[in-house]
Amino acid sequence: MADLVEKDRSIPKLPKTLFPFIWYFLRSFKPAVIIFILLAILAGLWAPFNSILIKNVIDLLPQAQNGDLSILLLPVSLIVLNFILFDNFTWRGITYIRCKFVPVIINRIIGQSMDYVLGQSHQFFQDNLSGKISKQITNLADSIEKIITSVIPNFLRGASLVLTAFVAAYFVNPVFCLILITWFVCFVSTSVAMSKKLVALSDSQAAAESLVVGELVDVVSNQTNVRIFSKNSYENLRMTPFFNAQQKTYHNTYFYALIMHSIQGVMIAIMMGFSGYFLLYLYGKNLVTIGDFALIFGLTMETGHMMWFTMSELDEFNKALGRCKQSFFALMTPLEIQDKSDAKLLESCGGQISFSKVKFHYKGSEPIFQNKSINIKSGQKVGLVGYSGCGKSTFVNLILRLYDVTEGAILIDGQDIRDITQDSLHENIAMIPQDPNLFHRSIMDNIRYGRTRATDEEVIESAKKAHAHEFIIKLPQGYSSLVGERGVKLSGGQRQRIAIARAILKNAPILILDEATSQLDSVTESLIQDSLWELMQGKTTIVIAHRLSTLLHMDHVLVFDQGKIVEEGTHGSLLEKASLYKKLWDAQLGGFLGDHSKED
Repeated sequence: MADLVEKDRSIPKLPKTLFPFIWYFLRSFKPAVIIFILLAILAGLWAPFNSILIKNVIDLLPQAQNGDLSILLLPVSLIVLNFILFDNFTWRGITYIRCKFVPVIINRIIGQSMDYVLGQSHQFFQDNLSGKISKQITNLADSIEKIITSVIPNFLRGASLVLTAFVAAYFVNPVFCLILITWFVCFVSTSVAMSKKLVALSDSQAAAESLVVGELVDVVSNQTNVRIFSKNSYENLRMTPFFNAQQKTYHNTYFYALIMHSIQGVMIAIMMGFSGYFLLYLYGKNLVTIGDFALIFGLTMETGHMMWFTMSELDEFNKALGRCKQSFFALMTPLEIQDKSDAKLLESCGGQISFSKVKFHYKGSEPIFQNKSINIKSGQKVGLVGYSGCGKSTFVNLILRLYDVTEGAILIDGQDIRDITQDSLHENIAMIPQDPNLFHRSIMDNIRYGRTRATDEEVIESAKKAHAHEFIIKLPQGYSSLVGERGVKLSGGQRQRIAIARAILKNAPILILDEATSQLDSVTESLIQDSLWELMQGKTTIVIAHRLSTLLHMDHVLVFDQGKIVEEGTHGSLLEKASLYKKLWDAQLGGFLGDHSKED
């Protein structure tokens, strides 16, 4: 994977309504789209032309009975040619365009939808199950594929056939043509009116399916918990309401479609029956020839069949449209955090971080920071300490711009982070989380994620510094070993060492550690501490500390309590005071910091 070339991040500006969204991807292939439409229209002309040619053959049969069969040669040849050109040629052309262009279009839809979704805020991913998001992306692509490859050409074919049938009927008998048009208007009006509810039902069905997939992925992802807590039956019971809701939406959609098809079937049967009797009446009055009778009756039957087929496609269109709408509006919500149009790159980052009169609160919650100003000097090592849920992670998330401040500004080297691109901000920050998740890729690829253009030698050197090389080379496939989903094939300590190696490889000027050695044994921790200390040199380092002993070597300590920074200073100066920090230190005695309730 080292040969992949990264491009500058550019979140696509996708249309906010569905059909312009579809055209956004089709417009790059305008010639192919035009040919596709023309071929679909031509495909609908095959049956009418064939019926007209058969009418001519029938009208010429009395003359051919005298032995002059040559007069039938031309119309029969045209029937064969019509089949080759209009039926065989047109559908082969449609199939060719499908094969050549549709996969490219669908890949672009998936790729750009993924790009857009990855630009969503941290809150978006916290509020939506990952499986549900993935299902909506594939639903969107699959539904659009259904619309452009099946529904649209069949609609166009049906429309061209019906219009040609009307023209032929007009030349045979204008009154009969008027009756057919009246029936057609009633049929289409009824079908369109009923289909609106089918779109809404399909929307609900797609939403229920996405929710079920999201819940299933959540259960499968946490299968270890399900197993060790013996909760198989519990999960089945918990999923039952979701299954029932999906089943209900499925039943409602298809039962309504059954009713709609039944009404359409009755209307088509009435049209066919009336056409047959009316043509018999005209023939009895010598107002039509046998050829005319065969032409119009054949076209009527073909039109009835085509209308039935087209309405079935309308059913599929409504289902696809419902899925499309549900997925489209769920995924294409406005981006909460995005780069300004004139955002600049953060270059030559020195690592100075300043909070200037920052106010922040989560939606619907009390303010966490109020008018807070603080300055972290370039190269300074700062520890964050406090009870769980006191605001340490929020402090870090604001620096990463996972959330935007409510008021005030966060500056890096004097630049408001809202005025620089998110990519350039994140490129200058390396983070080692307490419980790192890895991609289901090779160890080499996971470490190289810190700097995708790094050579194998640089990756291995980083692994050695993180003391990961020793366990990696003992694996059957070494650096090519797949780590499993989220890295489940590795132990917590091994995952943490991979994350440390990744940060070492990235070598960013700002380093954030969330108790990066908490899952390591004491021997490995001692070895890695040296590597981390080396990594910290010359970097602005922020350490979220759960073990206060980690703070002994920090230049500065920020003490959090109930969403506020209540104390700050060096480790020694804080211990000299009757401070919350001293209380935490005395209570912990080198152990782990508990939550507030336990401490009280």
